[in-house]
Amino acid sequence: MKDAGVSLPLGLTRVAGHRGAKLRAPENTIVSFRAAKRLGAGWVELDAKLTRDGVPVVIHDQTLERTTDGAGRVESVTLKEIGWLDAGKWFAPEFAGEKVPTLADALKAIAAEGLGVNVEIKPCPGRERDTAEASIEVIREVWPGTLPPPIISSFQRASLEAAKKAAPELPRGLLLETREVDWRETAQRLGCKAIHPKWSELTAEWVQEIHKAGYACVTWTVNDPAAAKRLLGWGVDCIITDAPDLIVPVVS
Repeated sequence: MKDAGVSLPLGLTRVAGHRGAKLRAPENTIVSFRAAKRLGAGWVELDAKLTRDGVPVVIHDQTLERTTDGAGRVESVTLKEIGWLDAGKWFAPEFAGEKVPTLADALKAIAAEGLGVNVEIKPCPGRERDTAEASIEVIREVWPGTLPPPIISSFQRASLEAAKKAAPELPRGLLLETREVDWRETAQRLGCKAIHPKWSELTAEWVQEIHKAGYACVTWTVNDPAAAKRLLGWGVDCIITDAPDLIVPVVS
């Protein structure tokens, strides 16, 4: 690997699989996390939100329709009800029977693969703090000390504030859609260790500023090998991608 022998911040690797391997398997499922490992990623990213009864599960959308055979809002169903749903057959017939995993089951499977993990807190409205606190409780219960600590990232400032209070020892990442004027102040206030900008917003100058301010730079979601190569040349620490098989060769 290009980064062989190089110590990256926070135990990161150059390539992280977005929701597992989103273009190769049904996103945010255990089979997708395993696919990311098989395709060469060293980390994976996932999304955590709460069921009606307060259990963290791994799903991106506020609603069930796109990635399951269910309907309605995630926050309106119980853990038992979400467990009845199929989260794989929408992607391809061979994935029929895949389930929406609990965060606990997902983390156990990811750890068994020896992967690092970025847990994005993706709360339903009004549950920003609850989702962060419940997710951290699960992380503390199941994540092994032999692997790098999970990075807790979010667009929601309230979620990062709750994470800072509940688990100051876990690294936090500030997700950004755009280059906000006060990104440094926000990251400092939230005690973040990493900045997670949208890749199309990045410039070589901004990457340098992120590093100079003392943060790791983790960018999303890059599926173009040429763009990945350019970003790595600028010094980006980790690239989150839907297709690790396309990006891993760039760092080989």
